[in-house]
Amino acid sequence: MKPTIYSVAEEAGVSISTVSKVINQTGHISERTRQKVIEVMAQLNYHPSVVASALTGKPTKTIGLLVPDISNPFFADLARSIEDRSHERGFHVVMCNTDNDAEKEKKYLSLLIRQRIDGLIVASAFRNANLLKNMLKQDIPISVIASEIPHISVNTVTVDDYKGSYLAADYLLSLHHKKIAIITENAKSNHARLDAFQDAMQENGIIVPPQHVITTEASIQKGYESAKQIFSMKEKVTAIFACNDLLAIGVIQAAKEFKIDVPRDLSVIGFDNTVLSTTITPMLTTVAQPTKEMAVNVVDLLVREMKYPAIYKEHLLLEPKLIIRKSTAPLKRGATASTNN
Repeated sequence: MKPTIYSVAEEAGVSISTVSKVINQTGHISERTRQKVIEVMAQLNYHPSVVASALTGKPTKTIGLLVPDISNPFFADLARSIEDRSHERGFHVVMCNTDNDAEKEKKYLSLLIRQRIDGLIVASAFRNANLLKNMLKQDIPISVIASEIPHISVNTVTVDDYKGSYLAADYLLSLHHKKIAIITENAKSNHARLDAFQDAMQENGIIVPPQHVITTEASIQKGYESAKQIFSMKEKVTAIFACNDLLAIGVIQAAKEFKIDVPRDLSVIGFDNTVLSTTITPMLTTVAQPTKEMAVNVVDLLVREMKYPAIYKEHLLLEPKLIIRKSTAPLKRGATASTNN
């Protein structure tokens, strides 16, 4: 039979209110009594109900976290850092993987509300902002990380996607590459990355052909397929900028299949600096997002909002950094990413 607060009180020889005070760390209780109750709770394997606490108006010390794809190493790193910081601040995290699906978003928000979360962190481009507006009306604080959600007033923590992409394009140009393709995904952050890439190219008098701009989904397989499409084109390229590491790794895999040497014949740059960037051969040149700093800031902003609700929200824009590794090299005279098979 599952132990209850009543069985703990009976076994410890105290009142139910005393057990409640020990659980919630309130009231004046002797240290001897407090330790006795804690020992009995451990012996009976009694765990207070978080939901029951919430129903009495007490904080549950729970943060909800929505991510679009936990299999993407960037979001896995981000989620781990958010969980670490939340633990440091005395909270635990309930994470939900939305797959950027509107129905899943709706289902998980309903679940998190029933769990009586104290706050919510959104790490994806949310499809239905009205659902978040309804949460705000219920006085549930929300912070957004690695994305922006228009038309709702919340704290946000993002990286300067435009600057990061400009760094990548400018670096390829400094290596004398002019025929550069870009593989992007249909996400708000990638819109800024595409804009920066095209601006950098235009500033150097280079017009990017439409066929050298490919929009797809964020996965290694899609990067592989996009690269094969680029390699089959009449006009060859000497460099590819992939707007996340998964796509970049797919490009390198396709290059190996087509016997295109990276970086001798083709330079490849990614974005995110995930763990995969150092496990691929050659190791990937990429733009690093400061995931730990982002996580610390978003958790701290959310916790502060829980304690001190504010009309004016903060919008933190953090700096990216170009990490140069082995997948990029200066253009060889006469080099093109041609196929040999």
